Amino acid sequence: MVLMGKLDWIKEELEELKKKGLYVTIRVLQSAQGPWVVVNGKRVLNMCSNNYLGLAAHPKIKEAAIRAILDYGVGAGAVRTIAGTMELHVELEEKLAKFKKREAAILFQSGYNANLGAISALLRKGEDGIFLSEELNHASIIDGMRLSGAPKVIYKHLDMDDLKKKLEENKDKKKKIIVTDGVFSMDGDLAPLPEIVELAEQYDAIVYVDDAHGEGVLGSHGRGIVDHFNLHDKVDFEMGTLSKAFGVIGGYVAGPEEAIEYLKQRARPFLFSSAMNPPDVAAAIAAVEILQKSDDLVKKLWDNTHFLQKGLRDLGYDLGNTKHPITPVMLYDEKLAQEFSRRLYEEYNIFAQAIVYPTVPLGTARIRLEPSAAHTKEDLKLVIDAFEDLGKKTGFLK
Repeated sequence: MVLMGKLDWIKEELEELKKKGLYVTIRVLQSAQGPWVVVNGKRVLNMCSNNYLGLAAHPKIKEAAIRAILDYGVGAGAVRTIAGTMELHVELEEKLAKFKKREAAILFQSGYNANLGAISALLRKGEDGIFLSEELNHASIIDGMRLSGAPKVIYKHLDMDDLKKKLEENKDKKKKIIVTDGVFSMDGDLAPLPEIVELAEQYDAIVYVDDAHGEGVLGSHGRGIVDHFNLHDKVDFEMGTLSKAFGVIGGYVAGPEEAIEYLKQRARPFLFSSAMNPPDVAAAIAAVEILQKSDDLVKKLWDNTHFLQKGLRDLGYDLGNTKHPITPVMLYDEKLAQEFSRRLYEEYNIFAQAIVYPTVPLGTARIRLEPSAAHTKEDLKLVIDAFEDLGKKTGFLK
């Protein structure tokens, strides 16, 4: 359908995005998620998935989902508070709480919904309180604060002096909630959680950590950034997602039992949207059990990460300050990043998307690579060789 008249501006906007190198090409997979995938009939090496541990197509997880369909059907049928809570939901919440070494957990339909629901419930418009939000927090955190309607201040990225200043300026507020990503998804750097906790204790503030990219990656058996820093009794709320390292879909928040019970009474996505579907819940249970049993996949992920990142750095690429499998290959220029992505796909059979504005600031365009435990060293050597060849062809590498 050709847009006409009052919607002409949409066509103009799309053309402008293409001219500036900001238009995102959305590729369609025709196979299961994995280290190699089929896109438009072409087998390509998948380097842009959050499937960190390769669990999205793991046989045990698929079997769990199939069994759940046979036993419980496909849909939950209702919101959790009416008729949608199944024994599977309760089992997963209990297993997640145990895995994270917390008292309780609450499930949501996605990590995005988890942040929307929990953050907006913990501080509401008109209350004597304030959010202290990290500068590079994920969009779901920002939207959760917007839904809350409560005031917020933003502290500079990883800047504890600025956070202390903002806490001091708001020390008389009854509620002070520090909200931060644990791992920053575009750069792979980590929140300085020990320092945040120290300031929170000094100013009697609540700490809420979005651990979407720490889950299954950091800490013992992939328990996340709180485990990584051994701060289990110091962080109030841990939000996690089931759609990345766990390979499924859904989100949750873990914390003190009474606080989680409060979220079940107040979190809007929990109250007003149907529950996670049974096969997804059963698959997530299987993923947690796999991680509880063995640390092997996490160790393989880190071995692959170190191999890939060393190879790219040795070539001269800037990977920023990543301390995570997230590997931002900095190209800076938006059009160059789009060219790299296109040519990697067309000439080297590597699926790696360009990350450009508005996902990252102008002038910081990159190819974000994400190794997984399912990749082989041969897979990753193909990537290193391709970046060497393409870097020289484009003149980016001298």
